[in-house]
Amino acid sequence: MHVSLRQVQIFEAVARTLSYTRAAEELHLTQPAVFTQIKQLEDSVGMPLLERTGKRLHLTDAGREVLATCCDMLGGLERLEMRLADMQGLKRGRLRVAMVTTAKYLVPRLLGEFCVRYPGIEASLTVTNREKLLARIANNEDDLAILGAPPEGMDVVATPIADNPLVVIARNDHALARRKRIPLARIAEEPFILREPGSGTRLATERHFAEHGFKLKVRMELGSNEAIKQAIAGGLGVSVLSQHTLALDGEGGLLQPLDVAGFPLRRKWYVAYPAGKHLSAVAEAFLAHLLGRKEGEEALRS
Repeated sequence: MHVSLRQVQIFEAVARTLSYTRAAEELHLTQPAVFTQIKQLEDSVGMPLLERTGKRLHLTDAGREVLATCCDMLGGLERLEMRLADMQGLKRGRLRVAMVTTAKYLVPRLLGEFCVRYPGIEASLTVTNREKLLARIANNEDDLAILGAPPEGMDVVATPIADNPLVVIARNDHALARRKRIPLARIAEEPFILREPGSGTRLATERHFAEHGFKLKVRMELGSNEAIKQAIAGGLGVSVLSQHTLALDGEGGLLQPLDVAGFPLRRKWYVAYPAGKHLSAVAEAFLAHLLGRKEGEEALRS
């Protein structure tokens, strides 16, 4: 039986996503190329590895066996790559970071600083919501993950790296824009524009209001902070977002944080990885870069 490494990589991606389309996008291939490689792999194995029921793709029993072996092979190659990178120090190597969408206002700049310092490092950055990020952590898909709260019920190492205050945001000509210490009951009467279910910011917001006996009037759900900001600017409502989302708007922006009792919600950014995971020299160096920045900020505040 002849199986190429490329076929192993392609089959693992298809089996993990259960989608030829998503696997093709992830591997930067065309869908026909992915389908052809899977067909050639099935011909080599002599049995079907995937079957379609309606619109859903499923692994056969043989497919599950092949997937387990593929994961072992790719894991072994990754461990070899890590050991070789460790032997070479930080002259070259790979770094995979995943983060929740709100962290895009902080993490890319930090990753950029790190890559300037170590130009031989090949870095990739995956941006997703909290629910999908937790799945990536559980599947050990990345070196490090950055999110707004430590995962509950998961055996991970999570370390705070930066403050992440959540504030109520409105247009700067909103009726409450000049009010001080707006009661939570009053702001709860406003129409809210929130992130999609599974967002960490949304979970924290709804939990905070629920703890005080209020249920938000959700007018709209949007999948990005920038879309929410545009909706607020259009007068569609208010929202709770990370204060970092206003950082790029400058002094002349249309939006401002409201002075609401109990806000800002004091949260932090965390860097996390599965407990027991062996970090590569590159991942260790980026972790130290993140923690060194935090310690520097704390020294400036003291």
